[in-house]
Amino acid sequence: MRAVTVTPGVRDSLRLVQDWPEPAAEEGAILVEALAVGICGTDQEITAGDYGEAPPGQRELVLGHESLGRVLEDPSGTLQAGDLVAGVVRHPDPVPCPNCAVDEWDMCRNGRYTEHGIKGLPGFARDRWRVQPKFAVGLDPVLAPVGMLLEPASVVAKAWDHIARIGTRAEWKPQTVLITGAGPIGLLAALLAVQRGLSVHVLDRSTTGPKPDLVRALGATYHTVPVNELDFEPDVVVECTGAPTVVLDAMCKVGPAGIVCLTGVSSGGRTIDFDAGALNRALVLENNVVFGSVNANRRHWELAAQALAQADQSWLNAMITRRVPVSAYAQAYAHADEDIKVVLEFGQ
Repeated sequence: MRAVTVTPGVRDSLRLVQDWPEPAAEEGAILVEALAVGICGTDQEITAGDYGEAPPGQRELVLGHESLGRVLEDPSGTLQAGDLVAGVVRHPDPVPCPNCAVDEWDMCRNGRYTEHGIKGLPGFARDRWRVQPKFAVGLDPVLAPVGMLLEPASVVAKAWDHIARIGTRAEWKPQTVLITGAGPIGLLAALLAVQRGLSVHVLDRSTTGPKPDLVRALGATYHTVPVNELDFEPDVVVECTGAPTVVLDAMCKVGPAGIVCLTGVSSGGRTIDFDAGALNRALVLENNVVFGSVNANRRHWELAAQALAQADQSWLNAMITRRVPVSAYAQAYAHADEDIKVVLEFGQ
């Protein structure tokens, strides 16, 4: 069968293997036919050789962590043949740490977790894959064209879950949220914010392309000015760019008793002249919270599946700016300026 692979740590080792072995039974009872995988910045960093880890004893790593497939067989009875399914990306560490022991593997404390298509587990960019019932999330049939968005949606479902938990520290009724960045994570964060009845503002540098229209179609407000030039103080900021200046400006902009959730990952290596003392003073005196959030556990995947099923499906489809057949796999991993979400399709 076909599989898209890299040799981790080796730049430009991306290739389509035509005779990859069938998935081993040890991977899970549920056998799945791949329909598509979404591609994100993580995949592009792995193909650039920046990181990635093959399964033990192997040189190559099958890519793909944003999965969508159709069940071929499930002897466990968890799902039925023909059901749509996505595979949870992260698996708990073998020790396990206190969080992994209670299925909060997204909060792993010792770093020994594994991740499909990223760290120590084969990914979903192959014609067939297997998954354990515990890590298989069934999808509403309406999501057949867009179900590969479940993984990024699970990331923002976790972010909103933790924002709500932090908010219970006091009487807290947020009204306004600022989302920085209108990539897939930012747009999905905005979608979930709209579903929560909040007044949503999205900030991005793009003035052309689909991003402004996608934001406005949600009923949200689109901004292109710097964060510090906005004329309001949001109750919540979900930062999705990882750009250092945007991160710092977001921390300074949030209103009293506000919450800033950082989901973007900075590349590092850049020094900024910044008044850290003033930021500290504001955070302390205004009871603000800044926290980071990455990955998701099964509860968040299920919340994300519900949110996507309730969304306008034409809007979700519009997020997918390119659909590329697996035969043209290299095009899918090549970045284009106006890309939002690129999907590699296996059904072609």
